[in-house]
Amino acid sequence: MNADTVYKQVQAHYGSIAQAENPSHSSAIAQAFGYTEEELKSIPRDANLGLSCGNPLAIASLREGETVIDLGSGAGFDVFLAAKKVGQNGRAIGVDMNKNMLARARENHQKSGGANNVSFIEGKITSIPLENTIADCIISNCVINLVPEAEKPAVFTEIARLLKPGGRVAVSDILARKPFPTELRESVAAYVGCVAGCSPKQDYERFLAENGFSDIAIIDTESDLNVYIDMSSERNQEIEQASGCCGSSTAESVSGTVRATPCCSELHPTTTDDVGAHRSLANIDLNEWAGSFKIFAVKS
Repeated sequence: MNADTVYKQVQAHYGSIAQAENPSHSSAIAQAFGYTEEELKSIPRDANLGLSCGNPLAIASLREGETVIDLGSGAGFDVFLAAKKVGQNGRAIGVDMNKNMLARARENHQKSGGANNVSFIEGKITSIPLENTIADCIISNCVINLVPEAEKPAVFTEIARLLKPGGRVAVSDILARKPFPTELRESVAAYVGCVAGCSPKQDYERFLAENGFSDIAIIDTESDLNVYIDMSSERNQEIEQASGCCGSSTAESVSGTVRATPCCSELHPTTTDDVGAHRSLANIDLNEWAGSFKIFAVKS
């Protein structure tokens, strides 16, 4: 899949999510990947779209007065939580390339009182419109895997550029446990679902080392990715029903478990190829191929 196709599909998919109603399962996904009920109650409800694959704030160790940048900040979920940790003397900056996500984040910001330590800017995380060495910590939650493979090194170069010496990166992301079968690697549904574009652990270790990071730790959390994908299917159905994409859905049996699958693709407009891609994804145990990882490192 070439870079232009990746960006087009990712923009379409996440733009649709940003415009949909808050998914009914968003809290369940967040709690499955490490957020507490107390944290979820402390931020705008519409900031949590059920897109997490971990909790980067759990390893970020944010302190009062620090500046933190969230790469791929979506509707502002982690930005709002980070802002509470860094306080009024700190800064929490969200970066996202999707206009719909940015609009939702800014709306959430205003609804929650418009704290002056929170801001959102538009940009790709491979080229971020911020000055050098301004951040104490950079976080990201299940976003770097969506960047086209050839451009992933640029993300880590940007992280190093933005961090102060001694600054740290704390990321939750999906990484590959072993090489993917062709069917999974070429699936559009699997790509926008944060799976098909993920890299092996060794790539992230190399990207960090090449950009001057030390104390590199990349740890498999052993979370159940099938929970994430199952709930993503439900989210896609909600989006499609709200948009009038189609009027019925199908269900498939996978290892004795019935999983709901969308009646049309995860993307808009839909194609028959996308339908087949999503249904084939439902028959794969994602935990065999990929996992949710915690990534931490310090800029030397």
